[in-house]
Amino acid sequence: MALYTSKPWLKNYPEGIPHEIGPLSHASLTELIDECLARFDKRKAVEAMGKFFSYRDLDKLSQDFASYLQTLNLEKGARVALMYPNVIEYLVAMVGTLRAGYVVVNINPLYTARELEAQLLDSGASILVVMENFAHIYQAASPIKSIQQVVVSSPGELMGLKGRLINWVAKDIKKLIPAWDFAHTTFKDALDIGSQHHFQKPKIGLDDIAFLQYTGGTTGTSKGAVLLHRNILSNVAQIECWLNPGLKQKPEQQLVFLCALPMTHIFALTACALLGIAKGSLLILVPNPRDISGFIKMLMKHPNINIFPGVNTLFHALIHRPEFKKVKLPNLLITIGGGMAVHKKTADHWQALTGVPIAQGYGLSETSPVVCVNTPLEKHFTGHIGMPLPSTDVVILDDDEVELPNGTPGEICIQGPQVMAGYWNKPEETGHCMTADGFFKSGDIGFITDEGYVEIVDRKKDMIVVAGFKVFPNDVEDQLVQMDGIRECAVIGVPHRKLGEIVKAYVVRDNHHLTEANVLQYCKDQMTSYKRPRKVVFINELPKSNVGKILRRELRNL
Repeated sequence: MALYTSKPWLKNYPEGIPHEIGPLSHASLTELIDECLARFDKRKAVEAMGKFFSYRDLDKLSQDFASYLQTLNLEKGARVALMYPNVIEYLVAMVGTLRAGYVVVNINPLYTARELEAQLLDSGASILVVMENFAHIYQAASPIKSIQQVVVSSPGELMGLKGRLINWVAKDIKKLIPAWDFAHTTFKDALDIGSQHHFQKPKIGLDDIAFLQYTGGTTGTSKGAVLLHRNILSNVAQIECWLNPGLKQKPEQQLVFLCALPMTHIFALTACALLGIAKGSLLILVPNPRDISGFIKMLMKHPNINIFPGVNTLFHALIHRPEFKKVKLPNLLITIGGGMAVHKKTADHWQALTGVPIAQGYGLSETSPVVCVNTPLEKHFTGHIGMPLPSTDVVILDDDEVELPNGTPGEICIQGPQVMAGYWNKPEETGHCMTADGFFKSGDIGFITDEGYVEIVDRKKDMIVVAGFKVFPNDVEDQLVQMDGIRECAVIGVPHRKLGEIVKAYVVRDNHHLTEANVLQYCKDQMTSYKRPRKVVFINELPKSNVGKILRRELRNL
C-alpha cells in the first residue's frame, strides 16, 4: 500500500501555524513540567475549592510525593493508579508520579468495584492513590495482589483550616463518604515521609511510558493505551501551535483554564492540565460539574476564564438553565468541544449566550488525544471537526485499507507523533488497530472535504444497517434534537426479522405531553424512511461516561 501524501488541509492552515512541530525541545514530559514549575514559581497555578496554590506549592508538594514513591522501592516502570475527581491532590499525585519516573494509570472515580478491579488487574498497578469518597469502592473489589500500598486523601486534605470544615461537612453533614476500613497511608503522611527523604531525579526518556490511559469503553471493553512521554509532549506542542493564533490578544498575560472535565480523562488531562502547566496558566478546578447549579455559581465568580474545554452534554446542560444567562465571561477566548459530537443547536445557543463559537475537535485516548480541531479563528460553529494538527496525517480507508476519495465516508486512520505505542499487554489488539503502513485505525467513520476539513459521521461499531442501508446514529440524533420538546436523545440498532436492523430512539423529554406518535410523525417528515426510528422509548436520563459521552452499549441492556 502506498503512503498517503496529499494532505489537502495544509493549504488552508491559518497564518502562523507550522505544518510540522519539529524536533521536541525537551527530553521528556517531566523535563517540561520541571522547567515550568521553576519558571512560573511566583504565579498562581491552581484554584481548588476557593484556595489558591502557586507553581512553587505544586513544585514542593509534587516533589514530596515523588520522594515518597521512591521510598517504596518500586521497580522501574511501576504503575501508580490515581482515582480522583478534579482536586489538587490529583495534580500533586499525577505530577509527582511522573517526576518519580513512574507510570500514571488514571482511573474513573465513578467506576464500580468490578470496573476498578478489572483496571487494576490489567494495569498491574503497584500503588493506588484514592480520594476517601471512593475508598469503599476499592474495599468492595476483590483483593488485588499487585497493590503494595494504598494512599487515601480526605476531600480537604491540603486545605488547612478550611479543609477541616470541608471534611466535616462531607462526612457528617452531607454524608458523602461511605464507610471503609483497610490498611492505608494518608496523603498528608505520604507527603511528610517524602519531605524527609532526599529526592533523586530519575533518568526519563521520550520512549518511556508516561500514562496508561484506558479507553472510554463506550462501545466495548476498555483497553490501556500506552502513551509515551514522546506522545504526550508532542500533543501538547501540537495543540499549543494550533491555539496560539487565537491567543494573540493575551501574549504575556497569564491564561485561565477552566478544568470542568475530569482530568483523569485524556481530553482534560492534555488540553487542560498539561497544556495549562506548559503555558504557566491558572487552572480552575471543578470537582463536580454534574452539579450544574453549583457550577454556574462558580462560573459567576470567575469572569476571567479564557479557555473553556467541554463536551456537548455539559454545554447543553448549562444553556438550558435560566440562571446561566446571568453568567458573564467577557474574557473567554476559546471554547473547545470534544469527547463526542457537538450538536449545532447547542453550539448556536452557546455562541448566542457567550459570544464565542465552539471549536469542535476530535481525538481518542490512543492519540493523546487531539487529532483534529477547528481553528479558534472561526467565527461560527462549522459542524466539522476541523483539520489535522501539525505533524498529523489523516486518511480515509475502506475495509481493505484502500484510500477513499475526498467526500466518501470510510474509517478515519491517523499517523503522527501523538499516536500511542500500542495497547498494554494486548499485542493482537495492537496489530488489529494498525494498518500495514502504520496508521492507527480509529473505528470512527468520516470523510475529508476537498479543502481538507474532516467530518466525522459515527462510530464504526455503532453504525446501523437497515435493509442494506447504512444509518449513522449521530445523523439521526442531530435531527431528533431539533424537535421541540426533546432535550436529549440517543439511537441504537435493534435486530429485525425482515430488515436486519431497525432504529430505536431513547428520548429525554422537555415536554411531558410529547408522545411517541409525535416523535414518529416528526421523523417521517424529516428523514428518509430507512433512517427513521421505528421505536421510541422515553427515559429520564441517558447513561453517560464521566466525561459526558452517551454510552450506547448500556442502552442495549435497558
